[in-house]
Amino acid sequence: MTQTLVLYDILSNLPGNNWSPNPAKPRFILSYKGLPFVTVWVEYSDISIAMKAIGAKPNKRSDGTDVYPVPVLSDPNTGALITDSLEIASYLEKTYPEKAIFPNNSESLIREFDSAHSRLIIPAIKSIFARSTEILSPASAKFFIGVRSIDVPLPWDATYGEDWALLEKGYNTAYEWYQKTDGKWFMGDTFSYADIIVACRLLWFKRVLKEDEWVRISSWNGGKWAQLLTDVEKECKLA
Repeated sequence: MTQTLVLYDILSNLPGNNWSPNPAKPRFILSYKGLPFVTVWVEYSDISIAMKAIGAKPNKRSDGTDVYPVPVLSDPNTGALITDSLEIASYLEKTYPEKAIFPNNSESLIREFDSAHSRLIIPAIKSIFARSTEILSPASAKFFIGVRSIDVPLPWDATYGEDWALLEKGYNTAYEWYQKTDGKWFMGDTFSYADIIVACRLLWFKRVLKEDEWVRISSWNGGKWAQLLTDVEKECKLA
């Protein structure tokens, strides 16, 4: 019998807590593969302390200092402790291959997709960061601003209109990618981690944005993105 895996995720003041896109990705995979797991919720301001305590490895910030990211996955079945959502996805696929998320040897392709999708969204990220601070505790919001403003300088609300135009442009490009195949998924009729990547960013937006802002995204490309999020949640048994 498979022992229960442990996923470390970021606490919020939202019902159900979950909001952050990167921890959401392994959550979707674990549920899709039917693996037993529990979530340990960590205050954003306490991530470094908590991750050091369990022996997780840090990444490097652009200024060369250590940063301890979440998600982290602990697997008592193998003793593995994995950091980074993409590396967690790769680990879960190799260790628990049933219900593939990298079908037809597509991991390298989907790794490229992950980077390309990020490049579409990052130019418009300031408004999303600003909204994200509103669902965190005061201490975590202050820490979030301090950490994120190293790479994305403040103020985050000064170019709101331009940021939203960039975001819509990015999703127009993503829509073109999806239109290249028949079927509702990125790989046509075959569900994959690429669809989880897109859905988890959309989940982030839905959770932190104001209602009218999410309605705006939901209207783009004929309602493609709200429908995709719904479809992926159902596919991963999270709806």
